[in-house]
Amino acid sequence: MKVLDCDDDFDRWRVQARGLLLANVPPEQVCWEDAAARQLFGSTGDDIDPMPAAQDTSIRVPPDLLEDLRLAGCHRMPGRWNLLYRVLWRATHGEPQARLAGDPDGSELQRRIKAVRREAHHLHAFLRFHPCPANPSLDYIAVHQAAHDVLGWASEHFIGRLGRQRWMIVSSRDAVWFDGETLQYRRECPPEWRALADAVCSEDDALWQTYYSCIFNPARVNPTVMRGHMPSRFWSGLPEGKLIAGLVGDARLGARQVGQAGRVIARRGKRIEVPSKID
Repeated sequence: MKVLDCDDDFDRWRVQARGLLLANVPPEQVCWEDAAARQLFGSTGDDIDPMPAAQDTSIRVPPDLLEDLRLAGCHRMPGRWNLLYRVLWRATHGEPQARLAGDPDGSELQRRIKAVRREAHHLHAFLRFHPCPANPSLDYIAVHQAAHDVLGWASEHFIGRLGRQRWMIVSSRDAVWFDGETLQYRRECPPEWRALADAVCSEDDALWQTYYSCIFNPARVNPTVMRGHMPSRFWSGLPEGKLIAGLVGDARLGARQVGQAGRVIARRGKRIEVPSKID
């Protein structure tokens, strides 16, 4: 059994997997060691076999399969790289169905891809930038804790949204910084970046909280559906997160009979009464 270590890096895994394919090493004879397990048990890597010598160089991998493997490789779970090599091996040995949902391996591959894409959507939907007026090299900063390794590529979404603004996104694991021209990705978040984010993002955003509390409609709130679309693990990183539990509680205590926040109703304008009992 060959034991390899790619340090949870797809590009490094890709080089290793290509070498194994060229050396005709089947999936049952190779295993990738998880980075978390190596740190937990103190493995130094001395027991990891060297890469086999290539025997052939005539191998082609379809670009769409490579993209599927790249997305699935972002899914954090033990043994993630072993499934990828098994799918790659089968697909390059006459079993193209290995990547499809109707196949046992393909079903797991597609499940991971779906989870990764959903996590990228969460990043785009629930990330909140905070202004940094005191920092001359940075315009905005945000903190986001993703369940999978999507920050490095999913954060490119904000380049088109913010133009040449300079921004940074940090997590407990990794971080990105856009200087107005180039996006820099750090697999390990620098301590000084994390300290800056904690200092800026710990302050309440009164303007955003006021806006959210005014547009919150208690008559239409459904806590179960809301948690499905906006998991509670993101609430701590949202300016409005501190308000959600209270607003939902008010809705349960009768605010949904009005349909709008009290401060909005108190303003001058036409008032529309609603039935005291809503079916």
